[in-house]
Amino acid sequence: MNKLYRILSIVILFSMTAFLTNCQKDSSSTSTVQDITGYVQKGPFINGSSVTVYDLQSDLTATGKSFNTQITDNKGTFELNNISISSNNIGLRADGFYFNEVSGEQSAAQITLNALADISGKSDINVNVMTHLEKPRVEYLMKNGKSFADAKIQAQKEILSIFDITKGAMKTSEDLNISENGDDNGILLAISAVLQGYRSESEMTELLSNISNDLRENGVLDSQSLGSALINHAIILDTVSIKNNLIQRYSEVGVTANISSFGKYIANFITKTKFEVTKSLITYPETGTYGANVLSLTKTDFGTRPNTNLSLVAELAKGTALKIKITSLSADTSSRAPTDTSKVTTTIRKAGWFYALGTNRNWSISNFDPINYIQTFTAIEPDKSCDLQMTFDQGSFLIEYFEMNSATPNKTKTITCKE
Repeated sequence: MNKLYRILSIVILFSMTAFLTNCQKDSSSTSTVQDITGYVQKGPFINGSSVTVYDLQSDLTATGKSFNTQITDNKGTFELNNISISSNNIGLRADGFYFNEVSGEQSAAQITLNALADISGKSDINVNVMTHLEKPRVEYLMKNGKSFADAKIQAQKEILSIFDITKGAMKTSEDLNISENGDDNGILLAISAVLQGYRSESEMTELLSNISNDLRENGVLDSQSLGSALINHAIILDTVSIKNNLIQRYSEVGVTANISSFGKYIANFITKTKFEVTKSLITYPETGTYGANVLSLTKTDFGTRPNTNLSLVAELAKGTALKIKITSLSADTSSRAPTDTSKVTTTIRKAGWFYALGTNRNWSISNFDPINYIQTFTAIEPDKSCDLQMTFDQGSFLIEYFEMNSATPNKTKTITCKE
């Protein structure tokens, strides 16, 4: 009997120990109450966009709990108070319209951006294109044994390498803010602008998805076509306009933004990338409807006489803009015999040009400046071709190309027309 009692006592003691141990384990994973605030930025998301925070276990497994809120202003601000979470890791998803920093306008459609974050010791979490690209790669690395912190660091470096950016200690992607100064924030804005380019919302969403899927397993952008898609748009970005667009937008919503110097990172990408430019968003064919194209990038000597027809042709992709400025650089000199044969009278005027009425397609033509001999031709609509029948006097002319609303010419050339 005593032996049986001792056995039962041991069993009960073991069971109680196991129970207490399990209680201690449960206690260590007991939900904690947390406040979370932050910004959602492509450019900044607009008021009313939705944000969802997902409760995750330490291995990023979803618990099934989520918390919903909305962005409360046009700075992209969101806030959740007193939410109960199971670990220090959370997921975030933002859906909404945003300010397009490249076009300077609000988006025409909604996009989705995601993030993963460790909230130990902090409550401010931002969502942006870098957090979005990281997510599948971080999940893959953790499934293969990496800690969350190491996976985040590695995924961020791999994203930077796509854009030929090397950075030592860098803030986590969810700490970056395009409206604040600092190199790290400048890097985010540079990457954001290149990804946006002159794409529609659906085109950018597809690009983000394709890049993140390509990176997921080996951390390298293997697709040359995706890399070319990035550089194709990067080479015509107007960084001055992008900065001004953001400063004006933030000013409109009551914020004095300190936009970091970001153009150097785009210039570095253009210079160093191994991805090839495969498509120009604005092209200038060799010929047009009426003859050789004045805007052709490979031709400068037109060897034409007055009244010989030329074309002013440009092909514009969706979302693009173009202005052409023509300036006369030389004078036409013609002599006539005076009545007094001991003198020679010379009449001097600048060389000019003419265009034929009824031949204009998609150009808005300024009034001719007769003092400076300047005229501008601005494309009316993108995603269309422009053409115009023109003739030039003999002489030389400066052609300046202002692409994508650039304040300074992206290209220049001088053409000559001879007898």
